[in-house]
Amino acid sequence: MSQLTGKTAIVTGASGGIGEGIAVELASEGANVILAARRTEKLATVKEQIKKQGNDNVLSVQTDISNQEDVEQLIKKAEEKFGQVDILVNNAGQVLSGPVRSGKVDEWEKMIDTNIKGTLYAIDGVLPAMVERATGHIVNIASVSGFEVTKKSTVYSATKYAVRAISAGLEKELAKTGVRVTNISPGMVDTTLGGRTPWPEDREKLKTKDIARAVVYAVTQPDYVNVNEITVRPV
Repeated sequence: MSQLTGKTAIVTGASGGIGEGIAVELASEGANVILAARRTEKLATVKEQIKKQGNDNVLSVQTDISNQEDVEQLIKKAEEKFGQVDILVNNAGQVLSGPVRSGKVDEWEKMIDTNIKGTLYAIDGVLPAMVERATGHIVNIASVSGFEVTKKSTVYSATKYAVRAISAGLEKELAKTGVRVTNISPGMVDTTLGGRTPWPEDREKLKTKDIARAVVYAVTQPDYVNVNEITVRPV
């Protein structure tokens, strides 16, 4: 039996990149997987990929994570299909680089709405049932930009600092409830979003599977073990 057989996981931002990798890896471990993202065509492709590897327990739901009503519908559909949500992976994110003095308020708002509010909306949606059952796992995908700020990452880094703060505070808030919280901070990953950031040609980028394996590691620990923080960097 696979490690996550019978468990149900929501993965936001699952239409590509890190989210796709996480969803595929969780499904390969036997989990029921709900794919959430805005791009329906991409979601359909990921869903088909998971089915081809032998797991038919997959549902795709078009979701704008920055819209609370969308998030509520996502969780409702997940529960209707599989009964309960055991694992939430908050992966959806916006990466828009540029100095603050550029004055691109619309870009700041997109990052804040998706990276911070979207994370909180999803947590708020699954947490009451998890606490009531005294079991569940919330995994927040942050970034090494939540530790380090460049001259063009001020606002993006601020949102990832916020994700780390949400993870740290929530872990303390939920101590002894049976609900675990893990924050994962990837370094540069070879994805479309990662391609928008300058990177030395002589350094390898991480693969999405590297982050996916970190997620699986965290959520398959014994119930008494809470992996609080994982930072994954390329060598």
